[in-house]
Amino acid sequence: MTPRPPLSPWPCVVAKAVPHSQQLKHVAQLAPAPCRWNSGLPMNIGVLFVPQQEAWVVERMGKFHRILEPGLNFLIPLLDRIRYVQSLKEIVINVPEQSAVTLDNVTLQIDGVLYLRVMDPYKASYGVEDPEYAVTQLAQTTMRSELGKLSLDRVFRERESLNASIVDAINQASDCWGIRCLRYEIKDIHVPPRVKESMQMQVEAERRKRATVLESEGTRESAINVAEGQKQAQILASEAEKAEQINKAAGEANAMLVKARAKAEAIQLLAAALSQQHGSAAASLSVAEQYVNAFSKLAKDSNTVLLPANTGDVTNMVAQALGIYTTLTKPQAVKTQDETPPGHEDPQPATMEMLKAEQSSSS
Repeated sequence: MTPRPPLSPWPCVVAKAVPHSQQLKHVAQLAPAPCRWNSGLPMNIGVLFVPQQEAWVVERMGKFHRILEPGLNFLIPLLDRIRYVQSLKEIVINVPEQSAVTLDNVTLQIDGVLYLRVMDPYKASYGVEDPEYAVTQLAQTTMRSELGKLSLDRVFRERESLNASIVDAINQASDCWGIRCLRYEIKDIHVPPRVKESMQMQVEAERRKRATVLESEGTRESAINVAEGQKQAQILASEAEKAEQINKAAGEANAMLVKARAKAEAIQLLAAALSQQHGSAAASLSVAEQYVNAFSKLAKDSNTVLLPANTGDVTNMVAQALGIYTTLTKPQAVKTQDETPPGHEDPQPATMEMLKAEQSSSS
């Protein structure tokens, strides 16, 4: 068995050999049928081996007889004839570039790639004359109709939905041909130069808009952050001042309590000292000394000075101070005399005489 050339997946009409003169005579009248590549059909020698993923359509005396499956097959020579050879592999077809008008009246140049497979060799052989040409034309017309439903912006955004729509339309029409379209992909979309320039200007304007929006948002965020920082700073400062005032008040309160306790203890100690023997004389001497010290500092602490009428009579001033003290302590002295047992004498007169003698000597 002699080797045969590669088989075409599409039916090709095999013309009889004619002389060269007749070919030149009828060259303008005869148009070759569309075919993927030039090849001849296998000859019937009785025993045939069909390759994998191929289907051979056999006619007996000009009528469809059967389809040969891959492997060993037997035919009757002269009666049986292999009419079509169909490839069951997935076939890739380039859809030529074509022009289409979108919904917003923009003319586009678009091409694509079509992937299909023969599902029924009988329908692919007898349902259509040239399946490849028919599917290509159907893909082009469907693509034009689908592009006419979309605007230019949606064409770029919805390429997947556009491909799916074209596949569905092709499968509905090619079902009677025994061919199934697996997928369709748009390769290139070419727009007019002016439209391309306007699209670039639109993109640049959109980018400038986004940059301006982002810059304004950054400025707003910055202002918000600064205001929030100032707010937090004021809150912290007020809390610090509040804590400082609370601590200061607590310190002053503690100091006042300590002073009050100290003063109370001093008063208790003074009262205890006064209740002892000769306590009244010591108190009188202390009052006289304080009076003299206060009178000597009176002109130093203030510009306004209030002086008594007899400033030179120190004895009289001391006597006045002692009289005030005697008046204040008289109830306590009466109580002390009542509590003093008989035979106990108060040495206060002697003390008074000693103070008068000291004052006279000093004057």
